[in-house]
Amino acid sequence: MSEFSLFATITPKPAHYADALAALQGIIAQTRAEPGCLRFELNTGQGGDANLYLVEHWASPQALDEHYAQPYSAAVFEAYQDWLAMTPKIVKMDRNS
Repeated sequence: MSEFSLFATITPKPAHYADALAALQGIIAQTRAEPGCLRFELNTGQGGDANLYLVEHWASPQALDEHYAQPYSAAVFEAYQDWLAMTPKIVKMDRNS
């Protein structure tokens, strides 16, 4: 297994910001309970920044794939099709410390 981190920038349409925020808040506990999830943190921007930010740490790429396959994750991804202004920007990073 190879641990890695992920940073996601999610840009909801203004009319769906609250929906996207609530959807992500609704999966935090379930995601953190997944065996391969080492960190799952939702952040909001300051000073008028209307993006949502996820900071994640996974035990392996397979653990992330299993997360994406969960029904609660799939439901959020389905809703994103209508709610987001653009495709989420996802940066995967290797840990060096």
